[in-house]
Amino acid sequence: MAKPSSNPKKSTFSSSTDSTSPDNLAQEDPATATITVTAVEIPELTEQEISDRLHLERKVERAFFEAGKALAQLRDRRLYRSTHRTFEEYCRDRFGYTHRRVNYLIAGSVVFDNIVAGTNCSQNEEVDKTGTNCSQNGEVDETGTNCSQNEEVDKTRPNPSRVLPTNEGQVRPLAPLEPQQQVKVWQRAVHEAGGKVPSARIVTDVVQKIMERTRIPNTYQFGEVCQILAKDNPELRGKGGYWGIVARVNDFSCTVRTWNGEYTVGLQHLKSYNYLPDECQQMQVICARIGRVYSRELEESVQRFLESLGKLNRTYLTELEEKVLSLLESEIGV
Repeated sequence: MAKPSSNPKKSTFSSSTDSTSPDNLAQEDPATATITVTAVEIPELTEQEISDRLHLERKVERAFFEAGKALAQLRDRRLYRSTHRTFEEYCRDRFGYTHRRVNYLIAGSVVFDNIVAGTNCSQNEEVDKTGTNCSQNGEVDETGTNCSQNEEVDKTRPNPSRVLPTNEGQVRPLAPLEPQQQVKVWQRAVHEAGGKVPSARIVTDVVQKIMERTRIPNTYQFGEVCQILAKDNPELRGKGGYWGIVARVNDFSCTVRTWNGEYTVGLQHLKSYNYLPDECQQMQVICARIGRVYSRELEESVQRFLESLGKLNRTYLTELEEKVLSLLESEIGV
C-alpha cells in the first residue's frame, strides 16, 4: 500500500477560461495583466418616475409649511375646544409641541408663502443682480421650477430661483422682516449657497449683513414702557396693543416684559409711550401685579379683565379697576 505524501498538495485555481496553462500564467507580468469589468447599466428615469420624484420632493419641501398651515387653522377655528381649554395645552398633549415650537411653525409657513409668491415668474420682470428673477416669456412648468426665456424645460434640474426652504429653521431668521425683504434675503442666500437650499446659518448671515447696512439706532432704554405693534409679524399674533417694559436692549430689537411673559420684538414693532421715569415705575408695579394674579385656571371673564389691563394706555388704574385687582389678589392669596 502506497504511503501518502508528507507534503500536502496546494489547491490551484484559475479565473481564466482559455487554455493557458498555469505555468504560463505564473510567468505573466502582473503589471500588464488585463482585468475585465462588466459595466452595469442604470436605466434612465421614465417620464412617470420623473413626475413622481418632483411630486415627492415638493412634499418634502412643504412638510413644515403644511404643518404650520394646519396648526394655524386648528388655532383660528378653535377645533381643539371639545377636548382642551387652550390651544397651547392641545398642542402639547396631541403633538408634544411647546408653545414656542408652534409659533415657529406657523410663522415659518407664512414666510414660506411669501417666498413662493415673491419668486413666481412674471412677464416683463427685470432680472436682479443675483440672477434669481424669471426672464420674460419664460414658460413655467407644472412644478414651477424652471423659468428661462425660450429654453426647453429640464424637469430634472430645478432652477435656482425656485429653490424653496425645506425646514422651519431656514426661514426663522426671516420672520421679523417685511415680506418683500424676506424674498430678497432668501434669493440672496440661495445665491450664496451656490444655487442650493441654504442652511440656517447662511440665511442668518445674509440677514445680519442687510441689517447692518440698514441699521436703525436703538434709542430705547431699560425700563421704558412701549406698545407692541403686531403688524404683519405672525409671532406677535394676539399681542398687538399690549404694553411692555424694556428688559434688555439689543442691536436690532428689545426684549420686552409684559404681564404674561417676555418677548424679543424688532424695533419696527415697538412704539414708545414716552412716559416719565415715575410713570414707568408705576407701570412696572402694575405689570408685576397682573402677572402674579393671571392664570389659565381663572374664569374666562376674569382672564379678559386682566388682559384688558395689559392694553392700558395710561399709567394708573381707575378706582374700580384697583378694587377688582385687589379682590383677585386677596382671593388668590397674593
